Amino acid sequence: MTEITTLTQFLTAANTQFEVYDLGRRVQHIDRVAFAQIEELSAPYPSPIQGHAQFAIVFWDESEQYYVWFLKLPLDERGLLSPAPRTQFIRMVIEALGSSPTQNMTQEQQDKLANHPFAFKPPAEKLACFNALVKKQLGKAASPQYEFAYQYLSGQIDSTRWQDVGLQGIADLCVRANELDHQQQIMRAFDHCAIEVQIALCQQLEHLTLSDKVAEHLSAKLKHAEPEHRLFFLRALASQPSYARQAIAYLAELNELSSEALITIAARNWNALKDDQTRTLYLEALAKQEQDFFNQIFADIVAIPAIRTELLMALRSPDRSPSLSAAIGGLFKVTKA
Repeated sequence: MTEITTLTQFLTAANTQFEVYDLGRRVQHIDRVAFAQIEELSAPYPSPIQGHAQFAIVFWDESEQYYVWFLKLPLDERGLLSPAPRTQFIRMVIEALGSSPTQNMTQEQQDKLANHPFAFKPPAEKLACFNALVKKQLGKAASPQYEFAYQYLSGQIDSTRWQDVGLQGIADLCVRANELDHQQQIMRAFDHCAIEVQIALCQQLEHLTLSDKVAEHLSAKLKHAEPEHRLFFLRALASQPSYARQAIAYLAELNELSSEALITIAARNWNALKDDQTRTLYLEALAKQEQDFFNQIFADIVAIPAIRTELLMALRSPDRSPSLSAAIGGLFKVTKA
């Protein structure tokens, strides 16, 4: 019998269907072919965060009973999965469940799989988006909170009842925005709803692909928002790099590229850094921070395959400022040490 070394092999051999979602920087579906390439170590993980891949696997069998694994596995310096931890997890599963991960587990089996070293708990806003995406992709009904969220955002319920709007309902509505034409409700909410609801909407939209119409509306709201709320609107523009670049330039004009803003851009808006001007703006602002902060953030973003080449080229740019040159020098000192 061929040794099982990947999660794809294990779940396929167990006659299950499965889907994979990245839960690191943004909640994103990972195509099964792409995930197989990641597991075969022929492709780097697309959105590494702090040296790890954070993802969820949803799997089910003919009974359509669904199970979820939230996994956090280390990556090597090339962004490839480290095979040993993955193999260790597979062995733990086989030891606890045998070859059938969808069987009804006894308490002893549950205890064996509980709190394993590769588990992680997504924050509430990511979990809500993940649940909504899974239900939509698998053709399941939205949560019971969905209808109330729709009624509230469309103005059918008094705006003072914002505390009754569930985060899961907002996630369900945002995930279904395009095919059910909820864009009007979303844009109306940004004009009339409590800021708490607007923030919750931003926390969902940052994981989804916005239409140009919604992105333009969010860009305008960012410019009129209170300073403490602007970064939520910036995060919501993650799927629209052109609008994100405009927002980053606007924050730079206001001298608001703070450490918090720089972290936000690294975590959600990294695609905007493909642009030469925005990348220079970002790195120059990053160079004004403490050296340890510069080193930490740069190490995090240079691991992202989509912008790695551009960032490495920026290190050698003859046009960089003295402060950026000094920060890069400090980075190399730590690297050599």
